[in-house]
Amino acid sequence: MAKENTNADSLISVIISGIEDIKGKEINILDLRSIDNTVCDYFIICEGTSNTQVSAIVNSIQKKVSKELKDNPWHTEGMENAEWVLIDYVNVVVHVFQKHVREYYDIESLWGDAKTTTIETSY
Repeated sequence: MAKENTNADSLISVIISGIEDIKGKEINILDLRSIDNTVCDYFIICEGTSNTQVSAIVNSIQKKVSKELKDNPWHTEGMENAEWVLIDYVNVVVHVFQKHVREYYDIESLWGDAKTTTIETSY
């Protein structure tokens, strides 16, 4: 199991870096490991200000993870309108929202039992 956590930690680190490269906002990591019947171990949630920025964040994450960790997402959906894009790396699922869509679905409150870490950004 220790190797799995190291993999998740490095994946999370590279994903956060990919988000920050495109100045993604309001980055939260939800640790779901203590909650029963979850589909993954972590959610990473962030937002962009437009569909262009959301697409750029998604592309940045995928390029960075592919280059640094030689890993590709198992599944990606939502790129057509880029209001809510989900990138599934199996144990880590990334949600990239536009602000109004994030507020509407409010998935952080749906997973209120999760331990949440907010990433402070300097931009």
